[in-house]
Amino acid sequence: MKGIDRFLQHPWLHRILAVVLGGIFLYAAHDKLLDPRPLVTIIWGYRLVPPELTNLIAIYMPWMELLVGLGLVTGIGRRAAAGWATVLLFFFTTALVINAVRGINVACGCFSTSADDVQNAWLLALRDLPMLAAAVILTFFHPRPRPSPRSGAPHSSPSPVSG
Repeated sequence: MKGIDRFLQHPWLHRILAVVLGGIFLYAAHDKLLDPRPLVTIIWGYRLVPPELTNLIAIYMPWMELLVGLGLVTGIGRRAAAGWATVLLFFFTTALVINAVRGINVACGCFSTSADDVQNAWLLALRDLPMLAAAVILTFFHPRPRPSPRSGAPHSSPSPVSG
């Protein structure tokens, strides 16, 4: 188990996962930020949220995706961004699974704002799982600190002299 922990805490793994996941969130936010109106229809199609919340979600979710993506890619607030990515992906995946169990294929709203882009909800949920796993790793496994350049050098501080 120690080998897996070391791998999940590797700084390069964190950098790669953060840039890839952040890029996905930035890409997902793009069209929805330009025109959130079609997202209202998509969210309504999930049949999970009260009508009075649909507009608010359609307006604020793309901004949240943008902030998460920027935080992951730039490293500014990366842990917080990863935590929010975990929360968002958990809810996205759960919504897809609920509709898959109901037998309803939905327009995901993930990368397209077309309500006509209906896909198999099971496949969409499976597609989200690797992203959720990446977000969980970034949130709960702290990257190992890099060794300092002097870590191999002998300690050179003066020893106390007794007088």
